[in-house]
This record gives sequence, C-alpha cells and structure tokens, in this order.
Amino acid sequence: MKLRADIAGESYSVDFRRYGHRVVTEIDDRRYELYVHESGPQEFLLIHDGRVFDCRVEGRPEIGKAIDVIVGTKRCAIAITDPKRLQGAVSTAAYTDEAARIIAPMPGRIVRVLVELGNQVETGVGIVVVEAMKMQNEMKSPKAGVVVALNVQVGATVNGGDVLAVVE
Repeated sequence: MKLRADIAGESYSVDFRRYGHRVVTEIDDRRYELYVHESGPQEFLLIHDGRVFDCRVEGRPEIGKAIDVIVGTKRCAIAITDPKRLQGAVSTAAYTDEAARIIAPMPGRIVRVLVELGNQVETGVGIVVVEAMKMQNEMKSPKAGVVVALNVQVGATVNGGDVLAVVE
C-alpha cells in the first residue's frame, strides 16, 4: 500500500506490505523489514535487525489531522494520506469557491450512497462507497458545501476517473 507521511514539515513516500507479523516497508528509497507484535491497544513491539522498539500510537487517523507516534521516548506527529483518495483533488483550501468533484479512483461498483442531492456536507464526510477488487473505499468530500450532483446509485458500475458527485 502506497501512502504519504508528513512529519515535521517533510513529506515522505511510504510503501508497505504486511505478511502476518512481518512488514516490509520502503520509506523514500530506504527499505526496512520489521516484525510487529501488538502488545496492547495501539501499542506495538517493533523488531528490526535484532533491536526491539516499543511503539505507541495516540489518536485515530483523520483527514488533515496528525496522530502522535511514540517510539521509545521520541514523539512524532505524523499525518498519513492515501494519494489514491486524493486523485483529482487538490488541497481542501483550493476549493474555497469552486466545485469539488469526487472521482472514482479505479473501476468498481457502488455499494452505498451516503448522501442525497442537496445535502449540506462537511469536509471529510463520506459521499459514496465504491467496491473494487473486493475492497470497499469510502469516497469523502474534500470540502464543506452542498451536494449539487450525484451521478451514481447503488449497484452502478463505474470506471476509474468517473465523476461520482459534485460538492459546491
């Protein structure tokens, strides 16, 4: 899974694959192989090259909000974003006066429509749920506004790049 991590004003490309307790991660061009053991709620032991790191996560990931990750005694605020969910969208601030189009990231099927035409929505509110490759992706509004177009219904098949809804 390819993600972007923003830490202390720096942005990093993160790609990780999980194989049970083993996680293979690439951060920019550096590769790491970790063994991860859950030691409690949001607490983990990370093992890398024979070294053990105590890790704790505080907070739940939300759009535009950082979570605190504590490794040993070091605390970092990290904001994780999924570039696929941001396709066709710029930052939320870019949508002050123009319409925001919610776009299907890949071909799939609409399994839920979470709003109705004319609904007032806030930033980060789910609009539709698209199922692709047996995974469900909730497409969220990148801005607060009113749903002015809803181009899908439950059961509809969509192509990557299709405009699912418009928020003004």
